[in-house]
Amino acid sequence: MADYVISPPAIASVPVAGGGSFPVRRVFCVGRNYAEHAREMGSDPDREPPFFFMKPADALLPDGADMPYPPQSSQLHHEMEMVVAIGEGGANIAEADALRHVWGYAAGLDMTRRDLQNAAKKEGKPWDMGKGFDWSAPIGLLVPASKVGHPAKGLIELKVNGKVRQTSDLSKMIWSVPEMIAYLSGLVKLAPGDLIYSGTPENVAAVQRGDLLEGTVEGVGSVKTRIV
Repeated sequence: MADYVISPPAIASVPVAGGGSFPVRRVFCVGRNYAEHAREMGSDPDREPPFFFMKPADALLPDGADMPYPPQSSQLHHEMEMVVAIGEGGANIAEADALRHVWGYAAGLDMTRRDLQNAAKKEGKPWDMGKGFDWSAPIGLLVPASKVGHPAKGLIELKVNGKVRQTSDLSKMIWSVPEMIAYLSGLVKLAPGDLIYSGTPENVAAVQRGDLLEGTVEGVGSVKTRIV
């Protein structure tokens, strides 16, 4: 047993539908993966290869738990996404083989301090603190691909206080799940326990303390949190 000089941190994990937990190693997020969202963020979706940013594994927030409004921000935005859980690692994974590396899927939220992100972008600085802050990744129950297959189409939707804010279809992703896995695995060697947040559709917007967020990914599940 290692002689740690401080107590090691707990292993981040996501509860699995039907029981058990999925241990999380890293959290990757795909930027601007729906054309209309790319346009609302001021980008041309037809000319850009996929790009990725990361959140700490301990930024994950269990389904149904309250999310504290983050400090140093007055523009907390929601981004509704499908999350892909990697069960088998690898580097330079072929697109045709990519789905066998997927253990399962979940509904998730990529919460964003938009004001901090925009300020960093304007100054040409990294925008980690706009994305990777505490509790910035609410996530629903993980469902095994062995039970639900590999959703490539279906409703993705977010309601805030019962009213629809974001609604689209998984088929509108610019880069499919196999494509993003193949591309990302050419940049880093993927490992069991990695999660990939697969991008958000259009109509991201601010939320306030007291707001209830309820997201759904058809064929996968749901995610819920209240901002406090």
